[in-house]
Amino acid sequence: MRGTLTLAVLVAVAAALAGADSAGGAPRAPRIVSINPCVDAVLMRVADPAQIAGISHYSQDPRATSIPLAQAMRFTATSGTAEEVVALSPDLVIAGGHVAPSTIAALKRLGIKLIQLPVPVTIAQSNAQIRTIADAVGQHARGARLVAQIDAAVSAAAAPAGARAEPALIWQGGGLVPGSGTLSDDLLRVTGYRNLSASYGLKQWDVLPLEYLVARPPRVLLTVGAVDPDDRLLGHPVLRQLKSRIAIRAYPARLMQCGGPTIIDAVRRLAVVRRSL
Repeated sequence: MRGTLTLAVLVAVAAALAGADSAGGAPRAPRIVSINPCVDAVLMRVADPAQIAGISHYSQDPRATSIPLAQAMRFTATSGTAEEVVALSPDLVIAGGHVAPSTIAALKRLGIKLIQLPVPVTIAQSNAQIRTIADAVGQHARGARLVAQIDAAVSAAAAPAGARAEPALIWQGGGLVPGSGTLSDDLLRVTGYRNLSASYGLKQWDVLPLEYLVARPPRVLLTVGAVDPDDRLLGHPVLRQLKSRIAIRAYPARLMQCGGPTIIDAVRRLAVVRRSL
């Protein structure tokens, strides 16, 4: 009951503030609350800092952030609850595909626009989302500039014309592998690799046991979280033995978490690995 009353009060206050803003007559840049860490990363590149009323609490977690931690700590972070979001009086909320029903209901009552963006599975989809975010916050030119930077990085990371696609696999802690229909698969393709996930009979996201990996290893194994000594598979001695037969390279976990500007670092890393073979 107390939570319901608190939310009602916040809704009333936010509505009053919104009315005061519109009564002034002078247009202003929209105030944005992001409740998705991947959206946070895009906002840091396209929005004015003063526009960003709140970001996802994941961006202030060293294990999950896709932006520099010091930068993230300059902003208010929320866990995405209705009370937290409404209290920041945003004009616009940008989120991922899943938002709590109570948050959606509160935003509707206030007339606050909500944009939900699914996880992109291609570079093209990620670029389209950047444009959507940039246009929504009134920064079309910055969005176009970021997309151009991503496209330039992808072009620079591409394999030479006619080069053989290197058979590769991205292998995360616990043996989790991104397959076809994922952004990782698209990044591998454009940088000169052939994702072997499907050849093992794996689904879009699936687990490849160590035994199958050892029996039929790829040419390149990109290990995510290889520095984690607690991971039983990534720290397995059999992997050390495989190093004499295949190229095993570290692939930072942060490159797996988001598209957007993270794509720039991801394709550069993949290009460095391919050129080292």
